[in-house]
Amino acid sequence: MTHQPEPLLPGVLAIDAGNSKTDVALIGTDGSILGTARGGGFEPQKIGGAAAVAGLAPLVEQAAAEAGHPSWSGVLTGHVSACLANADLPVEEEALRVALESHPWGVGNTVVNDTFGLLRAGTDGPRGVAVVCGAGINCVGLLPDGRTARFPALGELTGDWGGGSGLAVASMWHAVRAEDGRGGPTGLARAIAEHFGLPGAGAVAEAVHLGHLPHARLHEIVRVLFAVADEGDEVARGLIDRQADEIVRLAVVALRRLDLLDTPTPVVLGGGVLASRHPLLLDNVTARLAEAAPLAEPRVVVAPPVLGAALLGLDHLAAGARAQARVREAYEAGRPVAA
Repeated sequence: MTHQPEPLLPGVLAIDAGNSKTDVALIGTDGSILGTARGGGFEPQKIGGAAAVAGLAPLVEQAAAEAGHPSWSGVLTGHVSACLANADLPVEEEALRVALESHPWGVGNTVVNDTFGLLRAGTDGPRGVAVVCGAGINCVGLLPDGRTARFPALGELTGDWGGGSGLAVASMWHAVRAEDGRGGPTGLARAIAEHFGLPGAGAVAEAVHLGHLPHARLHEIVRVLFAVADEGDEVARGLIDRQADEIVRLAVVALRRLDLLDTPTPVVLGGGVLASRHPLLLDNVTARLAEAAPLAEPRVVVAPPVLGAALLGLDHLAAGARAQARVREAYEAGRPVAA
């Protein structure tokens, strides 16, 4: 029988690594938050899984220092629960789990796509469907017996559309075509140009292409899109309507695959675009969902996504309902600080 090392801090190292930011938290077995840290995005598809995981080390060390252990040896905690963006395929999840094993952070390691973390944050157990619409878009479903519904989520190659990146590019597409005459008029052209302080949407495209404007700033266009849509612009409203349709299509397919269309089932909605709760999108989604899946129970999660990773880790340790309630209360109340 293999001897398991004793962890320095019994509990969970929860990791939520997204496209734009990463949160880590050390959680005690009683659900207390012992230490936290935040860093940049997680991009194994660009630098490789091992390098991306190694890049988490400063955040783990920062959280450990906040928990009272600025220097430590041995194994830090009982279990690493990692919900990772860009771990879109099971083979990628397994490769990243193996990469985690090379670091002395947990006795055990679990890696899932970050959409499973959203699902856990919005439910009390392993049953339901989640759609994340943040920088990108994805959907998963889960049943208590372990069956899942999931999508490759590899972008246009696998039929995906939308999320902040998709909405921003689509807005630019319409804006530039409106300016040069290939497309119909839209207030997006003027609004995007004004937002970046440039003479036109075409100038914005050139600035991004030449590196004068960071590509990451294109995500700011999503706020512009909703503002223009609020003014009644048909093109902007059409993009939001298309996004709502895509969100509901994903949810309904997942519900159908798991035979849940005829059963009351939580449909968890999250990610920055959905968590903003903009009525033009959220009301559209709920109306479409009510028609296509009347028994679905939509709920929006606005708590930090690392909550889902923490709850999954506590599930693994069989920490109990009181511990789960404690960590949920802390994050949902906006108090993700060390106890």
